[in-house]
Amino acid sequence: MIALLFAELADWANARFRELYANWWWAPLLITPLGFAVIVWLTNSFAPVAKGSGIPQVMAATKNPEAALSTLVSLRAAIVKFFLTIGALLIGASVGREGPTVQIAAAVMGRIHKIFRIPLKSSVYIAGGAAGVAAAFNTPLAGVAFAIEELAAAYEQRMTLLVMAAVLIAGMVSLGIAGDYIYFGAMHQTLGFKQALIATPVAGIIGGLAGGLFSRQMLASGTFEWEPFARLRERPLLFAGACGVVVAVLGSFSGLTWGTGYDTASSIISGGSVPAWFGGAKFITTLATAISGVPGGIFAPSLSIGAGIGDLLRSILPGYAPGAVVLLGMVAYFTGVVRAPLTAVIIISETTASRGLMMPLLAAALVGEFAAQLVCKEKLYHGLSRRFTLSDR
Repeated sequence: MIALLFAELADWANARFRELYANWWWAPLLITPLGFAVIVWLTNSFAPVAKGSGIPQVMAATKNPEAALSTLVSLRAAIVKFFLTIGALLIGASVGREGPTVQIAAAVMGRIHKIFRIPLKSSVYIAGGAAGVAAAFNTPLAGVAFAIEELAAAYEQRMTLLVMAAVLIAGMVSLGIAGDYIYFGAMHQTLGFKQALIATPVAGIIGGLAGGLFSRQMLASGTFEWEPFARLRERPLLFAGACGVVVAVLGSFSGLTWGTGYDTASSIISGGSVPAWFGGAKFITTLATAISGVPGGIFAPSLSIGAGIGDLLRSILPGYAPGAVVLLGMVAYFTGVVRAPLTAVIIISETTASRGLMMPLLAAALVGEFAAQLVCKEKLYHGLSRRFTLSDR
């Protein structure tokens, strides 16, 4: 229920910002940089562990479940995450709500266990995070896959029942309240065998390399020693404002890179076109937002970037089913960033009802996983989670 409320408010915030931009295109040049600085100040003042995605925090929380309940997945962190992610969308930040939903759901799961005096184990947070993914995308299978691939480094047999039960309940509540909707809408295009043999490695290599580059830049942002960048990083509010300037300038002059990118991705999947530079521009605004310290996730923006890459692939693969090619680009880039190919395939197939593309999607994801490793050896969320583990100590 909290995930659905979060989704409604996030969509409302995104729509309000787009109305502002439509009426006064220059307003974000002032509001976005200032908003970035204010949100980072509020985050650092009230709950520093609420910054960024939320998935690394949950991964770190599994190392010490009891201590994490008052820090990484505390009620305070969840409340700050909830409202400041919505605030980030109100100022046009390139963030998603899915990662924050994972942290919020894990905090709810932990708090309920504490109220009923049930012993806290790492599986509690893993199940909560999985339920968050299931409710955020309306994709129960993706919740289970995400728990196995990402949240649990070693998936223990005894947590199976808890994960399945949490995902089942979250999925039923989402279905009962929001209805049986498909996140991006149904896409039934397919590829022939010969076309798939060509399209999947091309999409996998290009998308995987791009996704790996994003992860590498994200991980390097905390240690990059170029003097001007390092000095700016030492002043969090000024750094956040500078990131906001990047987002505001690209967004104001493109009109396409604001917010989650959901509408643009949906349009591309349905056959709409975007300028060739869209994927690159969205990549930059998402990276700038992610390293600024603003609370917010990268799931939805990554799918939007992947759609932009898929749109480019359509131009070099004429005659191929355009929607199918876009989905290959999306799954390859998403895998390159998150490095969870099974989760990526299930999310794409469930959010587009494209079950006829399962094999090409899986092939593109596996190629994307291999290509991403050539650029970035370390998994993004695992690398980021260590920062929170260290800060928690």
